[in-house]
Parts: sequence; C-alpha cells; structure tokens
Amino acid sequence: MTTQVATLIFDGDCGFCTSTANYIVAHSRSPITAVAWQLTDVTQYGLLEPQTAERVWLVNAAGEKYSGHEAFAQLLILQKRPLLTFAGYLMLVPPVCWLSRLGYRLTAQFRHRLPGGTPACKLPR
Repeated sequence: MTTQVATLIFDGDCGFCTSTANYIVAHSRSPITAVAWQLTDVTQYGLLEPQTAERVWLVNAAGEKYSGHEAFAQLLILQKRPLLTFAGYLMLVPPVCWLSRLGYRLTAQFRHRLPGGTPACKLPR
C-alpha cells in the first residue's frame, strides 16, 4: 500500500509559522512533510519563490496545490481530531470561506504579534 504524502510549504523565517507547521505535522492522521520555502527548490512543486514567500502552500500527492486559507482548511481536514476535520471542511463552504479568507489574511498580516512570532515574522507592506 502506498502512503499519500502532502507537502506543506511555509515561511521558515517565522517562528509562528514554524510552530504551526510542527503542530500540523505531529497531529496529522496522514503523513505531511513540512518544508521552509527558503530551504527547498519550490519549482519541484510547480511554484515560484514569490508565490511561496507570499503565503502558505499545501501540495498533495496528486500535485493539487492549495494556498492561503484553502491550504489551512486542507491541513485541518487531515488532522486526527474530528472537530478540526469538520472545521476544515466548513472553511471551504460559503459564506464561511469568505471569513476564512479574511481570517487568513489577518493572521498573516499580524503573525509577528502571535505566540511564537518575532519581528522577523513581519511581512513587508
């Protein structure tokens, strides 16, 4: 039996992003590999550096790519806890997906103020 593996591509310079990626990997019911975009050749996933610097990405074994709030929703769907899985599916349905998109943007914008965040986490304006 072949194990499907998803790859999470995140900002390795951000402590909040690194902590979140580590949590996701440790609590997933399916194998996820987390890689910092700064330490990998993102073109092997069909992405460009500016794309991966801008937001989080999830690439599944079939090569499907998700970014931002959709990547986060897909990551929640892969979690062991049923409530997190449900929340992931819910994040993809209107009108919740509109709030999820906004929530992702706000989280990304203010990640330097979140637990584990540092001044290095601040995105350029």
